[in-house]
Amino acid sequence: MSEIRGVWIANRPHSRVLESQDNIIEAMDFLQSYGFNVIFPVVWNRGYTLYLSRVMSKYNLPIIEPYYQQRDPLAEIITAAHQREIKVIPWLEYGFATSHLLSGGHILKQYPHWQAINKDGATVRHGGLTWMNAFHPQVQQFMLAIITEIISTYDVDGIQGCDRLPALPVTAGYDSYTTQQYQTAYSKQPPNNHHDKQWTQWRADLLTDFLGRMYREVKAINPQAVVSLSPAVYPFCLNNLLQDSLTWIEKRLCDLIHPQLYRPSFFGYNREVKQLIKTFERHSLSKFAPGIALTANGQDLTTKDLIKYIKTNRDRHLCGQVFFHYEGLRKNHDAVAIVLLKSAGYDRVATLPECFG
Repeated sequence: MSEIRGVWIANRPHSRVLESQDNIIEAMDFLQSYGFNVIFPVVWNRGYTLYLSRVMSKYNLPIIEPYYQQRDPLAEIITAAHQREIKVIPWLEYGFATSHLLSGGHILKQYPHWQAINKDGATVRHGGLTWMNAFHPQVQQFMLAIITEIISTYDVDGIQGCDRLPALPVTAGYDSYTTQQYQTAYSKQPPNNHHDKQWTQWRADLLTDFLGRMYREVKAINPQAVVSLSPAVYPFCLNNLLQDSLTWIEKRLCDLIHPQLYRPSFFGYNREVKQLIKTFERHSLSKFAPGIALTANGQDLTTKDLIKYIKTNRDRHLCGQVFFHYEGLRKNHDAVAIVLLKSAGYDRVATLPECFG
């Protein structure tokens, strides 16, 4: 069987895996014994890297999250995972979001002109986070520098964006730089309605252009590196976060895609899978390994429904699944992991799709 069996590994306080090298080793032992073959550890969170970053130093920003000052969690988890034949695709969780703080934290303090602006002239907040302006060339260069630093410095198997990379809340784009670009293109100011179809698509196209550049730069450094994305579901992702994942797939700007089909019941999940199959070309479905939340909308996924999710993915010829996130596997004395092993075939070794080389 060829199948991605992936899991996201979050930062403190949501997960304890990265808190120590011993925790990392214990987690990798666990994942190996329960049949997993890919991990997506967070490396960009709350405006900090979770590795020692020369890029951050160049921008006069902290070189690593202060908690990890004496360590390099990314280096440690790569070593432990690869020793157990588990692939590592670092996850840029925050993407173009800068901080959970209203102020935007240390990045916007250092670079206030990087903030995303809404039609009222206020800094954009969405999902409990403050955002940078993903259309600004300096912000784009900053993110690309972090991405290429990871690919060129560490023995990783790829890189992952999510619903914040490439992404920007649809309320953004009313800063002076972006409005001037739009005015040059259309000889008019952006509409006050941030859901205006032309305005939405124009901004989404800018993010698609960024993704194209990101894809090319990653492949120039390491042609075998997997460019993996985990957007929200389509078309919600386009209408709310300017993520045109349909175009991303058509233009072949990613190798893997994990849409966040975070539904608490099989009814909702199956509906999303049917919509996915209706929306995307059949030949592209081999790139899809849906994101599954073990807790969605505050409700734990039942193991009975979980088995149905995985059967649906296999029946529809999708390339696997990725779970959000590791700690959910360990709840209730590892109940989910045990069910995957005993009832979903995780006791049999799965090979990886062709995109892993």
